[in-house]
Amino acid sequence: MAANDLPNLGIPARLAARMSMAEQHAYLREKLTRSPRSTGRSGPTRRGVLRGGGLMVAGAAGAAGLVVGSDTALDQGPGNPADAGGPPAPAPSKAVVDGKLVAPFGRHLAFGADPKTRMNVSWQVPFAVRRPYLRVGLKPWELDRKVPAEVRDLHTPSLGRGLPAVEQLYLHVGLDGLRPGTTYYYGVGHDGFDPTAAERLGTVGSFTTAPADSTEPFVFTAFGDQGVGPEALTGGQAVLGQNPAFHLHAGDICYADDTGHGKKSDTYDARLWDQLLAQTEPVASRVPWMVTTGNHDMEAWYSPDGYGGQTARWSLPGTGPDPDRAPGVYTFEYGNVGVIALDANDVSYEIPANRGYTDGAQTRWLERTLKRMRAARGIDFVVVFFHHCAYSTATHGSDGGVREAWVALFEKHHVDLVINGHNHVYERTDPLRGGAPTRAVRVGDVTDPVRDGTVYVTAGGGGRELYDFSAPDSYEGHIEERDSVPGIRWGEGRREERGEVEWSRIRYTGFSFLAVECEGGRRPSLSVTALARSGRRVDHFVVRR
Repeated sequence: MAANDLPNLGIPARLAARMSMAEQHAYLREKLTRSPRSTGRSGPTRRGVLRGGGLMVAGAAGAAGLVVGSDTALDQGPGNPADAGGPPAPAPSKAVVDGKLVAPFGRHLAFGADPKTRMNVSWQVPFAVRRPYLRVGLKPWELDRKVPAEVRDLHTPSLGRGLPAVEQLYLHVGLDGLRPGTTYYYGVGHDGFDPTAAERLGTVGSFTTAPADSTEPFVFTAFGDQGVGPEALTGGQAVLGQNPAFHLHAGDICYADDTGHGKKSDTYDARLWDQLLAQTEPVASRVPWMVTTGNHDMEAWYSPDGYGGQTARWSLPGTGPDPDRAPGVYTFEYGNVGVIALDANDVSYEIPANRGYTDGAQTRWLERTLKRMRAARGIDFVVVFFHHCAYSTATHGSDGGVREAWVALFEKHHVDLVINGHNHVYERTDPLRGGAPTRAVRVGDVTDPVRDGTVYVTAGGGGRELYDFSAPDSYEGHIEERDSVPGIRWGEGRREERGEVEWSRIRYTGFSFLAVECEGGRRPSLSVTALARSGRRVDHFVVRR
């Protein structure tokens, strides 16, 4: 086997380069479910509660909280080795963990279809528990409503390089019938762990639903390309300091797959998701953490499209064209802003592993959604976010597939702001129409999308290692304007050097995020600010209608 083949899996690199996500999924499932190395089921299954009386720890990895079983047979879900004719899952240990010794972690919120009345609460447990639930109420000491949790479990076999098999247990509750503009308190628990007990009150969290009044001002934040580590941790804390109503995450959430091409899986480490959710919990347990899908979020083992892991870990609004197949595609409305999340893996030329997987359904849905939002009363602004850049001059450049599929729709419906990740920098364009700037919008300027066109922001400074520009940085307090700078564009199957581009207005190489202040009323506006981790402002401009 060549050095760059996949150990244990035996996918030659040249073959992997030609395989789609669905083809890799089929290959891996066939290979691993029939291999003596197979360690259990694959893919998420959904159950109301975990069966059995308690956790049975399987082996040394189980002692570390990574592999779990139960004192009854595991449900036989799709992809179980027993279904594939392969060896059965290893017999669980007879050790039982008392529920009072198991603490929930990794709480994260996400809006339901209507942020005024629906909220999804998700969390994780390191071991199987009996009867998991959520308590919720209007006072932290009166959590009088108790809701059973849904359990979604992920089983990841050893994929190579000495990585252990991992079993992860995610719990979800969708709350409906909430009051608009109301703060609720909640606690998560299970038999043996009661969040209302005096010694557990420190685990009670809170969230606030969207207001009924669409003119009420609010702030939201955004970044992409987070990962696990000190920079990612401090970035989350900086976001919380803005007191946002919600946070948009433009993809490349965890980097458990560090290849980013939806291809090789020998370095995939599912344990990084445990670290990521623990790292974001101080913020995501209070602020709805609205994620979409990046190239590093395609995980071939769990499902043909690579999104089985995302479906297990997150409960998102489910308002897209196919929530089960494309969980990162959805929309919601908060105040006077309509928000649209897209999956750019579906249209990317640069990273084509999932290109065309919705057969155009996402783009048709986008057009219908933009038309509906522009006709809706109370919606002043439309914000679209996705991972791959439509316009950027940093390392990855611009994706021609994104431009061909969506930019004309953004222009037709006067989208106010497009937020991308992918390039680990901050970059902001002048307003664009037909791929060309209509006017210079410098730091502090005001733009009107109907008159000027759409502004594109790359906000990929969420925590991973930073990228480079081919031109000097130019940001507030450090302006180095250029009439044009070198640009890169991905065409179909190739990287194209496109010469000079004139639309790159602000460039900042540093960890950063967006804070967007939304105002309604007679003169609605979006005040967009880019902040470095230090709190220093590196860019700001206003979108006004």
